[in-house]
Amino acid sequence: MSSTFGRVFRITTWGESHGGGVGVVLDGCPPGLEISEEDIQIELDRRKPGQSKITTQRKEEDQIEIHSGLFEGQTLGTPISMMVWNQDARSKDYEEIRTKYRPSHADYTYQQKYGIRNWKGGGRASARETIGRVAAGAVARKLLKRDCDIDIIAYVRQVHTLVANVDPVRVTRNQVESNIARVPDFEIAEQIIRRIDAARKDGDSLGGVVEAVAHRVPPGWGEPIFDKLEADFAKSMLSLPACKGFESGSGFGGIAMTGSAHNDPFYNDGSGIHTRTNYSGGIQGGISNGEPVVIRAAFKPTATILAEQETVDIHGNSTTLKGRGRHDPCVLPRAVPIVEAMMALVLADHYLRQRGQRG
Repeated sequence: MSSTFGRVFRITTWGESHGGGVGVVLDGCPPGLEISEEDIQIELDRRKPGQSKITTQRKEEDQIEIHSGLFEGQTLGTPISMMVWNQDARSKDYEEIRTKYRPSHADYTYQQKYGIRNWKGGGRASARETIGRVAAGAVARKLLKRDCDIDIIAYVRQVHTLVANVDPVRVTRNQVESNIARVPDFEIAEQIIRRIDAARKDGDSLGGVVEAVAHRVPPGWGEPIFDKLEADFAKSMLSLPACKGFESGSGFGGIAMTGSAHNDPFYNDGSGIHTRTNYSGGIQGGISNGEPVVIRAAFKPTATILAEQETVDIHGNSTTLKGRGRHDPCVLPRAVPIVEAMMALVLADHYLRQRGQRG
């Protein structure tokens, strides 16, 4: 069941990069939610390749098809099956890795795990798998917005050594989508775009951080001990291709603070209980406290680069390999809608679990 995520609001993704298509089956969505292919397409268009000069030039329209679970524009409460056809796969670009392992890819580990691997485009390990996550995440977003008025916004916080100055509570979707890097700090956005483009021209790659915030998450969501809200966020983010780190709230930065500085004092302004600071990132004891939920995911530099690298072949013989094909010099701009989708999926699952527990 390693391709299934969630307890109540549950998804199973399927498909390979150079297979016929990729998709998802979403189970547990309540009936009566209005949803359309257009709602989902908006999010897939933000994720699809070929959208700018700093993303892979693979040309895929990624047109969503919904095959079950809807009737007259509303969910039925039954499994929702969605898919996208692959149209621009170039398997010949991967012929060399039929017999060679790409450094820092899943080629060698998949071979050791299963004794067989799909070497065309990375197969199941390709980021095209995330199409299913984004499609299901679009449904989760509509559910959260309708029932709880929750908004989720993610953006690129850092690329390489360039860090944006962003207040997660005030950032807007329009600011994020105002440039191809999805950096809501206009001064540094142009620097980031130039640096990514320079890495692309050099045949190299860059990593960075995506930050995300969820507004108006009610207090009480999360399932201690092992299904704490940030624990499920961590699993959801670290399951993404190229994600190597996760933080919530102050994260690793909190180690440089004292307890007296880091604690979030409570107060009651008449409308409810709040905290004056939010170093907890909206989560305390693994349960939401009603403040904005803030998380960050760190993505490594894209593993495929155009420089010649040392490796071994499938027989263990030393050799070299030079990257080919079309790849992102930096995954961060296209990772933004994926991070939002995974955050929405976790919150939708915990929303339904809490509703079932408390009514």
